[in-house]
Amino acid sequence: MGQRIARARRRKGWDQEAFADAIGRSTSWVSKVENGRLPLDRASVVARVAEALGVEVGELTGQPYRHEKAELDSGHSSIPNLRLALQQATMPGGAALLSNHEPSSLDELASQLKLAESLRQDARFTALGEVLPRIITDLVIHTGDTTSARRDEAESMMLRACHMARVTSNLLGHHDLGWTAVQRELVSAQHVGSPELIAASAWDLCGVWLHEASLEPAKDVALAALDRIEEHLTTRDPDILALWGALHLRAAVAFSRLWRKEDAEDHLGEAERVARDLPLSGNVFQTQFNIVNTRIHAVEISLELGRPRDVASRAELVAVGDIGSLERQAHYWTCTAAGLAMNRKENAAVEALLKADKIAPQHVRNRPLVRNLVQDLLSSTKHTYAREVHVLADRMALAG
Repeated sequence: MGQRIARARRRKGWDQEAFADAIGRSTSWVSKVENGRLPLDRASVVARVAEALGVEVGELTGQPYRHEKAELDSGHSSIPNLRLALQQATMPGGAALLSNHEPSSLDELASQLKLAESLRQDARFTALGEVLPRIITDLVIHTGDTTSARRDEAESMMLRACHMARVTSNLLGHHDLGWTAVQRELVSAQHVGSPELIAASAWDLCGVWLHEASLEPAKDVALAALDRIEEHLTTRDPDILALWGALHLRAAVAFSRLWRKEDAEDHLGEAERVARDLPLSGNVFQTQFNIVNTRIHAVEISLELGRPRDVASRAELVAVGDIGSLERQAHYWTCTAAGLAMNRKENAAVEALLKADKIAPQHVRNRPLVRNLVQDLLSSTKHTYAREVHVLADRMALAG
């Protein structure tokens, strides 16, 4: 990443001093980052750097990460079929192109969706890629049938399927495809018109913008969605309450990456208040909104705000084994690892990374900030896990 930052800086015509002034850092800091001696371990910092240089975050992170060994490809082999299915789903009259395709029934697709959602929560992208494109293709036909009495049901299922496509695309670094997926979600939500689907699609739209480091739009859409859903809180519908809480978490993350601590903590506090009254296993519209995930977000927010001691103290409050999503468990361990590294506890940081990689390797190996941390640990002599770090780096195709 340091080399990519230096290249973008030179293209802009800046020396290191001018760049440092633009982002409020020292020339020494810029030099260390560009030379690879200082990892960029926070999405908020990467976003600030990209904004100053006038480039997309993907240009700096180098995503997507492909591997020369098929068994270590971390899910990217699923992308071509997923892209085709989403193109058909977003194309006007796309169902007409599939006239020779016999889809599964909606009842069959409901069962297939449950399986796919389990694979998505476990970040098993390769396995998900074997079933999700077919589900989306079948739903193109069902949603294209304007005479069907179950069209709203089909659109709701399409939203769920496209959510999985969006998450897969963003976590693997194919952000353009994430946009395609969320655009189809918005169409489904608009067609059905229920407050739950509208809130769920807005929650996912926030996710796309957060992955792209478009922080102001992410924050704005979260706040607008909260305004729209507030009138429905009086029903005390648990799905509405969960989406209310999940949108507050989106807003909290956006504010943390904008380095607005008070706003981030306010939204986090509201999310935790709501989560206390909802099921521990809550996963409305795949938001994994529950008290455990709320506290995982608290760890992430402290990391983004550059408060490593808070990362450590908040990490102790997370009963991570109580959340059913392996992706969320791995996310907790990677955020904790970054905080431990910032606290100069490198042995503990490596141990946390190894736990994350064991739980959900395809998630971990595609995270830019994890890759930066592993790269930094490769050259460090302050831990006793040299062999393990080299093995992990090899699996990520990082130079050692």
